[in-house]
Amino acid sequence: MANTASAKKRIRQAARATARNRARKARMRTFVKKVEEAIDGGDRGAAQAAIRAAQPEMQRAAGKGVVHPNRVARKLSRLSARIRGLGAE
Repeated sequence: MANTASAKKRIRQAARATARNRARKARMRTFVKKVEEAIDGGDRGAAQAAIRAAQPEMQRAAGKGVVHPNRVARKLSRLSARIRGLGAE
């Protein structure tokens, strides 16, 4: 257990940061899920609108250090490719 005032403060700060990061990551996953549901539904217009809404949220999470920037880039690339594939069917 923390003994010094500074260590106690760091514990409080870490708890707040953890809560913020969890919320941001959960929000990002929700946006991604909406894109995937639109893709699974075969609705290209809805999928494009969903990815336009998801992209800033995902990049914000990467910018804040919640997830790795390469992970966001990879996820966006794969989702975009799946959306492009909807028209080919």
